[in-house]
Amino acid sequence: MTEVRRFTHDSRIPGWDRAADLTKQPAVIPDSATTEVPDDLRAAIEDAMRRFPKEDAAFIPALYAVQDKYGWCSPEGIEQAASVLDRTPAALTAVATFYDMFRMEPLGRKTVYVCDNISCSLCGADELLAALEEELGEEPDVHVRGFECLGACDIAPMASVNGIYVGPIALDEVPELARQIREGEDPLPQRQLLRRPCADPKAGEQ
Repeated sequence: MTEVRRFTHDSRIPGWDRAADLTKQPAVIPDSATTEVPDDLRAAIEDAMRRFPKEDAAFIPALYAVQDKYGWCSPEGIEQAASVLDRTPAALTAVATFYDMFRMEPLGRKTVYVCDNISCSLCGADELLAALEEELGEEPDVHVRGFECLGACDIAPMASVNGIYVGPIALDEVPELARQIREGEDPLPQRQLLRRPCADPKAGEQ
């Protein structure tokens, strides 16, 4: 039996011992003439394409547009985006599965991402996540999960609520936050990052 070659860290060289599947159909770009794309989705993707010199650079905003439209990066939505971008669905799927913020299965449209990286964890993120899961875990339209670093260490522990950065969040604020999320209200306005006063009173002046 032939010995399997390994790197020093013991991982096998990927794919060296597997024959290429020559019967597999090649990737195909969806026909833009026959692929039906909702007008609002097409407009969002074409707007992103105008802002970048290459179509590939518009992949991420295109995937966000798909997710906003369908609630997740559905196969149908990815195919529609691929037809507008003139790329294969596989190329878009590769990007969508690489990044943590894209959902590859239907989940609640209301998102609560609790940062669980080191700064937030040291400030009680684990307890915050558990409390939010207990409050909202049974809500079919709410998706609660831990998230690897949201880049807002100065307001730890924090969460992204439907894209709005909120923090620091105390455990006794969780019931009110959960109610606001259920009812579609502004989440903890006094804790929102964008509403914090700026240290420089002249910031933004020309």
